[in-house]
Amino acid sequence: MRRCDVLVVGAGAMGSATAWQLARQQADVVLLEQFGQGHLRGSSHGATRIFRFSYAWPEYVAMAKAALPHWRELEDDADEPLLDITGGLDIGAPALIAPIAEALEANGAAFEQLGEADVAERWPGLAVNSDDAVLYSPDGGRLWADRSVAALQRRAAHYGAEVRYDERVLSVDANAGTAATDVETYEADAIVVTAGAWLADLVAGSGADATLPPLRVTREQTFHFPPLDDDVAWPSFIHHRGDEQALVYGLETPGEGIKVAEDHAGPETDPDDRSFVVDEIGRQRVIRYVTERLPGLDPTPVTELTCLYTSTPDGAFVLERHGRLVIGSPCSGHGFKFTPLIGRILADLATKPG
Repeated sequence: MRRCDVLVVGAGAMGSATAWQLARQQADVVLLEQFGQGHLRGSSHGATRIFRFSYAWPEYVAMAKAALPHWRELEDDADEPLLDITGGLDIGAPALIAPIAEALEANGAAFEQLGEADVAERWPGLAVNSDDAVLYSPDGGRLWADRSVAALQRRAAHYGAEVRYDERVLSVDANAGTAATDVETYEADAIVVTAGAWLADLVAGSGADATLPPLRVTREQTFHFPPLDDDVAWPSFIHHRGDEQALVYGLETPGEGIKVAEDHAGPETDPDDRSFVVDEIGRQRVIRYVTERLPGLDPTPVTELTCLYTSTPDGAFVLERHGRLVIGSPCSGHGFKFTPLIGRILADLATKPG
């Protein structure tokens, strides 16, 4: 049996960040991943993610602001740029954009309200309508996702964490503080489960599952489109479409094109029995959107990728401790920007119970 201070189950963004934070505190930590390094089966792969302060909920604006210095700390530690500030746009009906402005203002975050002509002048690759409200946040930008996860794992190992791939956890005993894998058994003072789409099955019967909200796992898909002019600037952007339409988001991935995708538009799926084939109907919806609203792009995707969302009913995060078990499910499709901060929160829960 391998004895350690903290066992972290799941080496996606949040588990890797937790291991990094713990290892820097000189905890004896083991990080387990059921698949290989950099795999494509979960939620943390792909080149880029949006970073933004712009939320309609003041608490998430505050969290995003708090996450920013943690990202800079990780960059310094890894000696690698991971967050590029490009500015970000929120576009939609005035009733949908007004709460974002209010939440930013409540947190002292900068923003501008723009008109159609402003957008055309500054970002000619995007088209907005005269009845759209447009909010510009200068603090928005782009996170390098794959690079961030790899940096967290590399630096966690540097500080003494044991990082193990291709080792699947079969069961967790929260009362005993043990976990059995297909390789060996572990005992720890705390077990942090950051297993994303596999979380519910791993904590079933632990007692912690009694307070866990229903988790919905969906298969989402993203696309990259080539810009028609490589010299045109692109911010990150979110189009809040309302009327039960999925919001559309986008950002530049240098070297690949402009990433465009629908949010929470995919079907429910089983993470162990899911398709990696891109849905043609969804592809055509995104192509149609690019044709109508992004005139600076060639509407023929050059890359496409699937990923998993694990979402709570209200989109909130689950960060809590039950005995020796710590649950970290800050997913719901918008958690990546908080990664190093969430790692700090989970590390504190693992080492400072109660």
